Amino acid sequence: MADKITAEELKSQNNDFVIIDVRELDELEGGFIENSVHMPLGLSIRNVKKKQIEDLKDKKICTYCGTGYRGNIAADELVKGGFNAVTLDGGYLSWNQS
Repeated sequence: MADKITAEELKSQNNDFVIIDVRELDELEGGFIENSVHMPLGLSIRNVKKKQIEDLKDKKICTYCGTGYRGNIAADELVKGGFNAVTLDGGYLSWNQS
């Protein structure tokens, strides 16, 4: 299982991470983290397996979804693929509450 980062920690270290939003397109209407990259969960997993995001290997990555479940799956797949990835504990919901 991938490590988690709190919303407060991520906000204070925002510039240190490539933030990947793994939600579906229609979910973005409710808001998103500024400067995050939209890459739905299925695409994230395919990109790792097909080695299409290797340029991110030397970066710290934080994934997130609405509540944390899909973000955790994405971070897990990234870690398995050799990436330095964590997930936002509680997802976008926690980002809005902090």
